[in-house]
Amino acid sequence: MWQTILGLLLAVLLALLLVRHFLRAEAARRAEPERLFREAMPVLDNASAKAGETAGTYLLTGTYRGHELRVTALADTLAVRKLPGLWLMITLPGPLPISATLDLMMRPAGPTSFSNFDLLPFTLEAPSGFPAHLVVRSDKPEPPLPFDLVARHIGPLEDRRGKELLITPKGLRLVLLLAEADRARYGVFRQADFGGATVNPQMLSQGIERLLDLRQDILTWHDQQS
Repeated sequence: MWQTILGLLLAVLLALLLVRHFLRAEAARRAEPERLFREAMPVLDNASAKAGETAGTYLLTGTYRGHELRVTALADTLAVRKLPGLWLMITLPGPLPISATLDLMMRPAGPTSFSNFDLLPFTLEAPSGFPAHLVVRSDKPEPPLPFDLVARHIGPLEDRRGKELLITPKGLRLVLLLAEADRARYGVFRQADFGGATVNPQMLSQGIERLLDLRQDILTWHDQQS
């Protein structure tokens, strides 16, 4: 009888510990978007941060000089033989007068959680002057924009944190590396710990300004073709 009672007590204690662990984890998950974006939220007007629909994804939305912005922080654990990365995806939505997608990726190494680069069917030859490890792909065999126009905006990709510049008829996106997982923790526990990384407001504002400059150049180029 006492063994039965003791077993029940242990089962209840274990259940309480599991519930406590779950509640703590849930509280941390809810608090993570504000912690991650706290310093960068003043960059946007009407800024709002929340957890994304998938685990390890956090979303900041707002406006910048009247333009809607969507900023996503995403932990990518798909990379093979590389440490997981925490990526900052700055998206400037809005229609553009081009007929195809142009995707510029630094050192592509297989599928990622943040891009459909591998699904684009055409690899285009990058002109001289582009970074040596930059690969360009499109959904059409010809680029939708002159490469000399694009070349004026690839500066972020020449920085060690720059990863991708995506130009589509529906908008623009710049992907930058925020942090890499702690090597020791990931090697032993396979946990992607990014050391409390936060979004730097200067990185965010500079990325937005670059996308706005690119958008304006595309609109000006299109007007000149008319």
